[in-house]
Amino acid sequence: MTVDTFKREIDEAIRAFDKFIVCLDKTPDLFEESLASLMQKAIKAYETRGPNLRHGIALDRQVTIILSQSDEDRPLCGIYFNLHSPYQKAATRTSGASK
Repeated sequence: MTVDTFKREIDEAIRAFDKFIVCLDKTPDLFEESLASLMQKAIKAYETRGPNLRHGIALDRQVTIILSQSDEDRPLCGIYFNLHSPYQKAATRTSGASK
């Protein structure tokens, strides 16, 4: 199993990224390189998973790739965009007492 095994899924994710995703950290070219690297990690996690585990997962701040065991020789592949805003303020901790 190689990155090319999941070329269709990667191509679909690249098209979605180019059309719908605003990413301040990655250009479309860097995104494609990231996907290939994450796919390699997901494949390794999938191939070395424990006997009772069904998934291989790899992620970064923008993307999660999940390879899931199926009844076919080829695992199912999901590529998900992690929605995140660098402008979102961290939630502040407040106590129940009023000041």
